Amino acid sequence: VTCFVRTAEPLEYHRSFLKENCRPDGRELGEFRPTTLNIGSINTAEGSALVKIGNTTVICGIKAELALPSSDAPDKGYIVPNVDLPPLCSSRFRPGPPGEQAQTASQFIADVIDSSNIIKKEDLCIEKSKLCWVLYCDIMCLDYDGNLLDACIITLLAALKNAQLPKVTINKETDLAEVELQHKRHLQIRCHPVASSFAVFDDTVIIVDPTAEEESLCRALLTAVTDEDDQLCALHKPGGISLSAEKLQDCISRAVTRNREISKLIDKCSEM
Repeated sequence: VTCFVRTAEPLEYHRSFLKENCRPDGRELGEFRPTTLNIGSINTAEGSALVKIGNTTVICGIKAELALPSSDAPDKGYIVPNVDLPPLCSSRFRPGPPGEQAQTASQFIADVIDSSNIIKKEDLCIEKSKLCWVLYCDIMCLDYDGNLLDACIITLLAALKNAQLPKVTINKETDLAEVELQHKRHLQIRCHPVASSFAVFDDTVIIVDPTAEEESLCRALLTAVTDEDDQLCALHKPGGISLSAEKLQDCISRAVTRNREISKLIDKCSEM
């Protein structure tokens, strides 16, 4: 009977659990799925990390290239995030150019990088108007079961903390770049943003870390990004019903708590 109800009336099925303050997977409304992290798993990248939130699995590899700074920002480098949702990770995604969800996620991460100042782009400049680093942050989803944005931000932050760049100087006589691969240094991470996502059911019930099924049934989705100083870096709410200021503040408070948990996890894995 349960299977039939779940297939025929998925929303009613979920409501029957929400009324009892729990969810079909056994979690409480405010409970995140188990989160695991593996850092430095891709040897060919400058930095990498793999994160699992429940079944959702996302990997990030950082590749660095030398480039000419842009004329309107001659003292800055570039950070270019790209989120890939291949058909491999879920039947909902099709082969071909990036779909709307992948594009939205890439733009969201670019906005978080800018608003949080996770890395100062001036730190990526080697010589003004002549040479800078471009960091390509390739984020691929290996298994999709909801809450993509949280996973993307965790894996990005962990991969950036893991990344090391070689020392580069410009030879004054030849005007060519000289790369010293034996002298590598870590990037200076200036902020530790962590995302927390929420789904709203029936105007009042808010759950954290929604699964793909919960995302498809809810009335609204919200992602709050906070830093280690409890400041709000970004808020992402793609449509849906509006939330009261009180509910919004509650979400931000939970995001602050989540930031501390994830920061501890990243620090612990970085030390290994």
